[in-house]
Amino acid sequence: MGSWSCPRAGGQILKALLTGLCALILLVVPAAAHGQSQTDLGAQLSHHLKTMKRSTQVIRFFDNHRWLLTDPRFAEEARRQLSLHRTSLARAQARVAATKAELRERSRTRRLAALRSASPRQAICTVFGTYCGQALQVARCESGLTTTAQNGQYLGLFQMGSSERRLFGHGETAIEQVRAAHRYFVVSGRDWSPWSCKPWS
Repeated sequence: MGSWSCPRAGGQILKALLTGLCALILLVVPAAAHGQSQTDLGAQLSHHLKTMKRSTQVIRFFDNHRWLLTDPRFAEEARRQLSLHRTSLARAQARVAATKAELRERSRTRRLAALRSASPRQAICTVFGTYCGQALQVARCESGLTTTAQNGQYLGLFQMGSSERRLFGHGETAIEQVRAAHRYFVVSGRDWSPWSCKPWS
């Protein structure tokens, strides 16, 4: 297209023809984009957002040039293109929402996978937050930071008894045991009173 731009002034017939051409130029770009194959979700999202933007621009163009919809020289094509881009916008909006949801789900899945494989230290600091230092001291004293530690009925990193495990949960991984201990810790008042080991001892 070079540096050519839509006319802002001039004879009415010429202006009408060139304005109509501007509309058609705008309409060609999104139609070509739909044929592209996207495999990466990030690239797909970018593509759908661009389609939304372009379709919105076309719809706004017709809103600002309503006469194109009634002028017998352009009306049929203008209405067809306006309908096409309204449909395109709705589809792109739905695809953006679906792609964002998929990205969120994949991110959540990666976080969960990372947590399931977290070391006891990582799990404790992730779950206990500002109480990380205290929790590490208690777990080190109770179990030596070992998920398989056992002393009679007491199991895991925080050596929780059978009744506590029924109430707050348990599991084989560090993150499961730490989450259970954290629930117990919160319910008991965050003062480590249920544990024989204390962070300040």
